[in-house]
Amino acid sequence: MSDDSHEHQSFETRAIHAGNTADPLTGAVVPPIYQVSTYKQDGVGGLRGGYEYSRSANPTRTALEENLAALEGGRRGLAFASGLAAEDCLLRTMLSPGDHVVIPNDAYGGTFRLFAKVVSRWGVEWSVADTSDAAAVRAALTPKTKLIWVETPSNPLLGITDIAVVADIARTAGARLVVDNTFASPYLQQPLALGADVVLHSLTKYMGGHSDVVGGALVTADAALGEELAYHQNAMGAVAGPFDSWIVLRGIKTLAVRMDRHAENAGKVAEMLTRHPKVTQVLYPGLPEHPGHDIAAKQMRNFGGMISFRVAGGEEAAVGVCNRAKLFTLGESLGGVESLIEHPGRMTHASVVGSALEVPGDLVRLSVGIENADDLLADLTQALG
Repeated sequence: MSDDSHEHQSFETRAIHAGNTADPLTGAVVPPIYQVSTYKQDGVGGLRGGYEYSRSANPTRTALEENLAALEGGRRGLAFASGLAAEDCLLRTMLSPGDHVVIPNDAYGGTFRLFAKVVSRWGVEWSVADTSDAAAVRAALTPKTKLIWVETPSNPLLGITDIAVVADIARTAGARLVVDNTFASPYLQQPLALGADVVLHSLTKYMGGHSDVVGGALVTADAALGEELAYHQNAMGAVAGPFDSWIVLRGIKTLAVRMDRHAENAGKVAEMLTRHPKVTQVLYPGLPEHPGHDIAAKQMRNFGGMISFRVAGGEEAAVGVCNRAKLFTLGESLGGVESLIEHPGRMTHASVVGSALEVPGDLVRLSVGIENADDLLADLTQALG
């Protein structure tokens, strides 16, 4: 549950203090890692603090879940073993066979795979829409639509969706809006305040921030929906472990200062790429020419650390840039303090090849880290040749 004592504090203060109460036994200012599976009961049913088994609840995970709810301005936060585990719990909680979901035409490949290869097998229908286009979202609705799924900024084309507009479309249709807030983090964007029903995170990315943990999260605006999700979280069991929860909590404490540097560096990288003769297009919402720039400026604090760009010479040229980078590490994932580079078509989005979500072969995706910006610019310059 969210901790109301922090709701009037600034984001930076909540990131450090929400859920992070001093240990009552020792006064430790950091919540302990409760590396425990079960708990002594004071007589049958006499639970201490409600804890009986760590799949159902664990004090370290509780601290993280309270922190997540506070940062997103939600009523309930839930932490999972991965972002896809969070998605799976959400879909199996909120959908039944015969229901319909609108998913974006630019989405994380694992999300598409979950819909196309797993959820569809038990009778859930889905259709693809450009969620940046309100008319396209409305056209994709059916009488059976229960969820509208949005990523903004999207992965990997950095598309921007007007959350408030799509939230209104969802309400009118009797559906719920889910926003994957992984690229922005709650520091840069607050979907629940804009009308979303559920926020999703891969905690692996900016929330953890150091490429050393895998995790996922859901935060709900409605307490009753939060309880329903919590029931399924326990019933299905893909929970965040205590050590992983502790690592994410530690990462979140520096989220604000890290995101400021990510965005600052990304702005410089995007500007350089727009001037490079071997770059044909730069996809970054901080650029005034980006089609979603005005909406991003309205609903985000800053534009984030993710950039994609297209390379003259096609797919092999794009792969060559990835292979020549040195300071930018060639690898999947994103959101860590170190900069990463990847080829979405052959790496993170290989699962969408041949679908409506297929990405251009000449596309390169950057996760701009917090290193010195001049060093990053020099590395990209040599990689581009």
